[in-house]
Amino acid sequence: MSQNTPLISAKGLSVHFEVGGGVLSRKTLLKAVNDINLDIPKGSFFGLVGESGSGKTTLGRAMLKAAPISEGTVTFDDGDGAIDVAGLRKQALKNYRKKAQLIFQDPYAALSPRMTVRDIIAEPLEVMKITKTRAETDARVREIAAMCRLNVEHLRRFPHAFSGGQRQRISIARALVANPSFLVADESVAALDVSIQADILNLLKSLQKDLGLTFLFISHDLSVVAHSCDHVAVMYLGRLVETAPTRTLFNNPHHPYTRALLSAVPSLDPDDRGKGEKLEGEIPSPIAPPPGCKFHTRCRFAQERCRKEEPQLRKMGDEHFASCHFAEELAKGR
Repeated sequence: MSQNTPLISAKGLSVHFEVGGGVLSRKTLLKAVNDINLDIPKGSFFGLVGESGSGKTTLGRAMLKAAPISEGTVTFDDGDGAIDVAGLRKQALKNYRKKAQLIFQDPYAALSPRMTVRDIIAEPLEVMKITKTRAETDARVREIAAMCRLNVEHLRRFPHAFSGGQRQRISIARALVANPSFLVADESVAALDVSIQADILNLLKSLQKDLGLTFLFISHDLSVVAHSCDHVAVMYLGRLVETAPTRTLFNNPHHPYTRALLSAVPSLDPDDRGKGEKLEGEIPSPIAPPPGCKFHTRCRFAQERCRKEEPQLRKMGDEHFASCHFAEELAKGR
């Protein structure tokens, strides 16, 4: 399997929720994720960015079958045969959990305060019946704990005895103990101090290299994405608006939303301050999205066509796609 072969692919993926439906109101359809087409290459560190409410977390969970898939397909292929994730049920879903895992955002809420670190890390092995004896379980727990830079004496303690960075390493160990090949890291460094963020990111990159892992790294922090990811997808109101290799995206963004996000990254150069493209207003509600281009209500380049016709994701260059009617003109005028 080549480096560019997708490990997991989404085609026409949509996740819709029914909300409301009280005594005096009807149920309303909330389109959290809408018609997503995305390929994540095997062995890649793939970034997914966007504002809060853009649908990043829902997309990541849908790829794990942790959120209901309303339409479309998700296909996982690690070389042992393609898996239709949307159609998984019961035992087949349990088997998929061995291959695809989630690293949670909040290291304080993700760990049970009543379980020792050993029991927290061992729980997936016991639930999935991966190991048959306690000795085998303990050996695997010690192995993965060492890879995540946890000492043997840490395994006897409870989560309250650890800092945020140490707790996140425990969460990573728990996600890795079943030996998955695909991990969704959902804002996994957002709750940590900057110095600890760097340590966790370096750990993830090291684990990726040593174990041949594939990451979907969800973040709102573009500086973190620039440091870690080799490919980036930008999401807005349930849709992908741009996707490209990291360097290409940062050097030559084609979508006005991407440009606004990049300009919001703090700069140490005093001459660059105040030159950013400010985003006006709030992200619209996914219950009542605007017609046409979903970004036109906040875009300073919007024209009448944008208010009526929704742009499709189209190729701008090698592995570079954007969904803007005027992407070529904006790129030339930058």
